[in-house]
Amino acid sequence: MMATDQNNQEARQSLLAPLFADDVALAATDPAVDQPSPLPEELNGLSPRAVEKRRREFAAGRAVARAAMAQLDHSPAPILVGKDRAPVWPKGLIGSITHCKTCAMAAVSTSDRYAGLGLDVEEDTPLKSELWDAICSKREQDWMRAHHNPAQMGKLIFSAKEAAYKCQYNVSRRYFGFEGMELEFDMANHSFRAEFTADQVPFVQGTSLFGRFAIGAGLIITAVSLSTNWQEV
Repeated sequence: MMATDQNNQEARQSLLAPLFADDVALAATDPAVDQPSPLPEELNGLSPRAVEKRRREFAAGRAVARAAMAQLDHSPAPILVGKDRAPVWPKGLIGSITHCKTCAMAAVSTSDRYAGLGLDVEEDTPLKSELWDAICSKREQDWMRAHHNPAQMGKLIFSAKEAAYKCQYNVSRRYFGFEGMELEFDMANHSFRAEFTADQVPFVQGTSLFGRFAIGAGLIITAVSLSTNWQEV
């Protein structure tokens, strides 16, 4: 690995590390770097017509997921693709996989500690203005416009909603659009709150998920976790 690649890897890891508690294992890599081949069972989740870019991203995602699993002393088991296209984690584990053009990341922990994990990585590029209404509520857009870089904040909102959606999907198995959650950010503490705007059983309207974010190294990274005792908190 070239020195520049190593530096990029370390920068990504340093951004990712503070976003979860210490009992969540984390790993990151560059999809452009050659990765171990996915396990044979996993290839059923990859279309035979998949282009090289998609194959690299899939391999990188499974590679970082297994790297995170190894940190938990878990053997390298397959991570299958469910009928809903979501990863099917080995028994006793829960996690989240994400990738963009330049980065693949995974977060993994044990299912006795977490009901859901959500991780998203995006390139730090502006959210196109024609997408604002589809992704951001009026209140969110007002907040964006008060910032010196509204389009970047739009991308942050997009990423945070993706992470929150992934986290809640582990519990609800329900699909909904970007309007299903509204966000509030604490920029000083690199944190955010995602509030359900309607019931999504077992979540009720007004329930909030809490997450963290990082911006750097050309990336926007967002993370949300939900403990198994979330209904008691």
